[in-house]
Amino acid sequence: MIYKIAPRALWQAAESKGVFDGAPIDHADGYIHFSTAEQARETADKHFAGQEDLLLVAVRADRLGQALKFEVSRGGALFPHLYAILPLDAVEWVRPLPLGSDGKHIFPELPA
Repeated sequence: MIYKIAPRALWQAAESKGVFDGAPIDHADGYIHFSTAEQARETADKHFAGQEDLLLVAVRADRLGQALKFEVSRGGALFPHLYAILPLDAVEWVRPLPLGSDGKHIFPELPA
């Protein structure tokens, strides 16, 4: 399982289109950024600090084929990058990612 953090409005637009083609940063970099379960909280802290109305999207990596590559990124860790649009049938679930009283996002339990 890999994870995408997305603003609710962006994800709702993807649901209307039937595919997710990425956020502005994904378009700029040429691939859709994902995180593993171990990386998701740090990604939220680094790129989405204090942002409300976010969703956490769980994606079945085994449904993405060869367009999914694990590449060196932050701190030398391997991050999942999708070099294609995300078909919504690869999405396992979508859940709210609320802010806690400490200003950090509250994550559900994440299976790896």
